[in-house]
Amino acid sequence: METIHSFAPGEKMPLQTQHNAEIVYSDSGRVQIKIFSPLVHNYPNEDEPYLEMPDGLHVLFYDSEGSVESELSSGYATYYSEKRLWEVRDSVVVVNKLGEILNTEQLFWDEDRQLIYSEKFVKITRPNEIIMGEGLEANQNLTKWKINTIQGTIYIDDDEQ
Repeated sequence: METIHSFAPGEKMPLQTQHNAEIVYSDSGRVQIKIFSPLVHNYPNEDEPYLEMPDGLHVLFYDSEGSVESELSSGYATYYSEKRLWEVRDSVVVVNKLGEILNTEQLFWDEDRQLIYSEKFVKITRPNEIIMGEGLEANQNLTKWKINTIQGTIYIDDDEQ
């Protein structure tokens, strides 16, 4: 082992590497989430075990009828298995079933709370408006969201309450 470590001193090496990975979350036989990544490194022996997806990922979230409710993609991702927390960064894009598009450079997804959030600059593009701000909190399907320090033009229908 000393000889092996001499080639890459101090460098973390994954215990497993997967190419063209597909991870499926299901409940009672119903698919809830599918995650696709071209490359996954598994680091289970660290103080905080994690998966690294250096080439990014693409996630499909499904509703109870089996239809895609929202999609998420990014250029890089890390999954902290003990916390059940995902961090995605580098050109993060989320599209919901209403066609609203979220763009940011970093986003966290808390599996247990089914919540996505960011403290970075975010932009949501809707059919008639673009809303920007610093920070966001939303459900994982991006159907209900709140932007902090909001800016942009927002149109409000007089009939809405």
